[in-house]
Amino acid sequence: MITKRIIPCLDVKNGRVVKGVNFAGLQDLADPVEMARYYNAAGADELVFYDITASAEGRALFTDILREVARQIFIPLTVGGGINTLADFDRVLKCGADKVSVNSGAIKNPALISAAAQKYGNQCVVLSADIKRVDGKFMLFAKGGRENTGMDALDWLQQGVQNGAGELVVNSIDTDGVKNGFDWQLLDAVAARCAVPIIASGGAGKKEDFRELFVSHPAVDAGLAASIFHTKQLEIRELKQYLRQNGVEVRL
Repeated sequence: MITKRIIPCLDVKNGRVVKGVNFAGLQDLADPVEMARYYNAAGADELVFYDITASAEGRALFTDILREVARQIFIPLTVGGGINTLADFDRVLKCGADKVSVNSGAIKNPALISAAAQKYGNQCVVLSADIKRVDGKFMLFAKGGRENTGMDALDWLQQGVQNGAGELVVNSIDTDGVKNGFDWQLLDAVAARCAVPIIASGGAGKKEDFRELFVSHPAVDAGLAASIFHTKQLEIRELKQYLRQNGVEVRL
């Protein structure tokens, strides 16, 4: 049985970890370096670091904080935000990232996915998509969920996998920060069309949501969350013990 992963996410703005609801109303939470150190010790399987305003502000990702975060942890690190070129991939990998997450940069230049996969390997390329229902359809959004691209999100993810993306992060804007559970319908729709590891993001509010994710939606490989871990509403080790007791294979 494949081990399921629990992944906390650091959304970083102006050098601080922030969190909002439905991608809006951001609140300052913590120092990213301290938080990375905490999660490394707390049993996280991986860590995701997003410079969430890099694309919208048209700048490169902050590398000084990233280097310090990478120095503090011994678990895989995925980094995203302002990734538009192979040079951006190179820069964050040299800062200590294990995988690179592309979102708006790939929308602007879909060839970036295949070029990065050829140079660094599929396992290094994570395609992240911010998705929201518009008139009953799953639509792809860009620039941190601010801009509707007019593109069908499921078609986009399927094409991304065909181009070499080795992993998908499915961010549901509809359930982000609401804490009523992951977006089950969206995740099932993605899993039906994409045969690479899928990371579910947006909506986790309690440990039962992770059980539902892994037991009822077995095609999903990992659960990503931010606020419930940041505020210690849910401790990762406690969550993993609960999942193990409920028949979910996790690394303890």
